Amino acid sequence: MAKLLYSATMSLDGFITGPDGDMSWLTRYFGPGPTVNRLIRETGALLIGNRTFRGDDPYKGTPQEGEPFGGGWEGPQFVLTHHAPETAVPGITFVGDLGSGIAAAKTAAGEKEYVNVLGADVAKQCLAAGALDEIFVSIVPVLLGDGVRLFDQPGGANVPLERIELTRTPQATNLWLRVVR
Repeated sequence: MAKLLYSATMSLDGFITGPDGDMSWLTRYFGPGPTVNRLIRETGALLIGNRTFRGDDPYKGTPQEGEPFGGGWEGPQFVLTHHAPETAVPGITFVGDLGSGIAAAKTAAGEKEYVNVLGADVAKQCLAAGALDEIFVSIVPVLLGDGVRLFDQPGGANVPLERIELTRTPQATNLWLRVVR
């Protein structure tokens, strides 16, 4: 069965979006990367937070707008929300609770290794539920100063992680980590 992997690109100061969910800063750091390409190939389904699904798109105004990984990935997508739209969205399944979302995404992932979790809040929920297996962070050389943090836990949290892999590209330093249970 597929593992749950939280993946994100992060500024050096820990933000995965800029102020007001702005993701336009990301486009400057897109480029070839064997580790990211492997992650995309090994992903069988997406579990997406509602804010991420409805949020800013780094590909806004391009032919890749609205496409996961800029059109580099196709497959089943599950959006975790309590407010599904009245009109169906092609290729998207809306789920109302974390447990059924995880179960549906894992089943849909088939033989692929990962369900890729997109969105800081959903990743935090998966971590709290003991369901998150791995984290992939692509750290890029920029300071945003504000936005959504990779992991924000008021009052703090100690989540032990084990490094699986460290790779570099001209655009980023990539950390692949396992959640230690």
